[in-house]
Amino acid sequence: MSASGIGTSALLAFQRAIGTTSNNIANSATEGYSRQRTELSNQTPQFLGGSFQGQGVQVDTIRRISDDFVNTQLRNSISDQSNAELKASLAGRIDDLLGSSSSGLTPVLQGFFDAGEDLANDPTSSAARTVFLTEAESLAERFGAIDRRIEEQRDIINGQIDTNVEEINSLTEAVAGLNREIVAKSTQGTPNDLLDQRDRVLNELAEKVNVRITEQDDGAVNVFVGNGQALVLGGNNRELVAESLTGDPSSPDIGLATSGDPVNISRFIQGGELGALLETRTGIIDEAQNTLGRLATSIGQEYNQQNNLGLDLNDELGADIFDTGSPAVRGFPGNSLNATPDVTFGDTRDLTTSDYRLDFDGTDYQLTRLSDGETSTLNLDGNNVADPVDGLVIDVDGLTGAQGGDEWLIQPTRNGARDLSVEMTDPSGIAAAAAVRADAGADNTGNATIGSVQAVDADDGALLDDAVVTFDGAAQEFSVNGDTFALDPDGVTTISANGWEMEIRGTPADGDTFEVGSNEGHPGDNRNMLAMNDLSDERLVGGDRTFGDGYNSLLANVGTRTRQAQVAEESANAQLEQAEAQREAVSGVNLDEEAADLIRHQQAYQAAAQVISVSNSLFDSLLGAVRR
Repeated sequence: MSASGIGTSALLAFQRAIGTTSNNIANSATEGYSRQRTELSNQTPQFLGGSFQGQGVQVDTIRRISDDFVNTQLRNSISDQSNAELKASLAGRIDDLLGSSSSGLTPVLQGFFDAGEDLANDPTSSAARTVFLTEAESLAERFGAIDRRIEEQRDIINGQIDTNVEEINSLTEAVAGLNREIVAKSTQGTPNDLLDQRDRVLNELAEKVNVRITEQDDGAVNVFVGNGQALVLGGNNRELVAESLTGDPSSPDIGLATSGDPVNISRFIQGGELGALLETRTGIIDEAQNTLGRLATSIGQEYNQQNNLGLDLNDELGADIFDTGSPAVRGFPGNSLNATPDVTFGDTRDLTTSDYRLDFDGTDYQLTRLSDGETSTLNLDGNNVADPVDGLVIDVDGLTGAQGGDEWLIQPTRNGARDLSVEMTDPSGIAAAAAVRADAGADNTGNATIGSVQAVDADDGALLDDAVVTFDGAAQEFSVNGDTFALDPDGVTTISANGWEMEIRGTPADGDTFEVGSNEGHPGDNRNMLAMNDLSDERLVGGDRTFGDGYNSLLANVGTRTRQAQVAEESANAQLEQAEAQREAVSGVNLDEEAADLIRHQQAYQAAAQVISVSNSLFDSLLGAVRR
């Protein structure tokens, strides 16, 4: 090749290099742009005069400066940061709601306890009774108000889940479309701008959910979420759906669309905004609502039971003060029948804050506690009623025709705070007086005294009937209604009959008697009200917490999660800054470097032009010499 040809090749090559550098400078502020570099190589030399002579330069490719490892780190950091930021924001809202002195439960709960103490001090006071019922209504209303606020946050989260699913579907469709364009143009060269555009879309997708990317030989990428669920395979994408797949319409699940029913992948979704929304809904919203519901149910049930064991101002056994609702039960979509099991509360002290799944395998029913995955097979009696499990009594008698694979969601306390209400309307119905009283026989000669007597079973029809307990000195035992109770050598003997329980202290003489009967006619008696007030100090919530402790533990749990989210957000912000700096160092445009390259390429371009000029001058001189 002549000098003119060599110069021309250089001129063209450096013209491309100048264009590439100019493009870098023009896109220095373009988000996600990867700087490009013109790759040059020498053309195949020609063998002349016993040696090889160079034939100029050529442009091999316009190389996109990018590092897959750095890009992956950036996507992961984006996912972690958006996840932590949203979790911190959502947790902070719930923390503020529960901990507020104006909207929290603590002051209203204390007001209810204080009203009970005032009533115990003056059990005949109509004003004290009215205040107690008013405080009970305020307590129920506050439970309901907090539950509504939590439910509002659930609705907001569910709306954001729907929005995120729509955006993810749009982004995966865009990735699939870019894959098709990239594959089509790869035969003509590397489509750098399309690759940058695809990376930007993948980064936007990482904001929504943590994704794993694999590249195919043809340049297309596959996108996976969770533990391997494919969202994009080459030029095709699969859509996510947000709908109830477990029977709970208030908590839509994330499903992967298939030719049949969607596959529930909620438990596999991690990272990004969608992961934060699901984690917050399950770990904070559900937990807070269930914990609050258990507390409301426990208060209502315990006060009802104690009021049932006393006498009201009309000398009748006390009725329920509160209405506590019942566990929520829903069948899964696709069940063979619409019926649901009948679930009621047993001992509320055994209630947990977990939801449950009831499965039928065609023979047995298994109950799974969703908080820890523990499963137990129900032990049914002849009426198809199971032994109590975690404070729940499950009756499956109405599930005749159920098929193997049928499932039901049981939420024992989800609606407990919402459903708590004051059923009693007449203040005279508060049973401040004890239901029964006991007196030692007037002719007793022993030193035994009555330590206490109290009703323990309001359903016993003989509770208010008169009964006489007689001591047999020869047998060293007490007898009542044909039942006998041996004298306790330690001096405290417990005797139970007709739904009451009595303690006798000391040693009676042969023939000593103790009379137990209705406590009617003693409106000033406050023993049952004192017992009701003692409930506030007993560990009745979950068997290990007082009512106040139950709410404080909820505050502590939400506060801890909020702080953890805030710490995670700070860490994620720092990691994202580092990942962005690392990506910028590899793929970002440095204007100083580009300016230097531009000058260098310009000088080379001018030199190449000079080569062409000299070559042309030599050629003209040669032609002139030949003409002479």
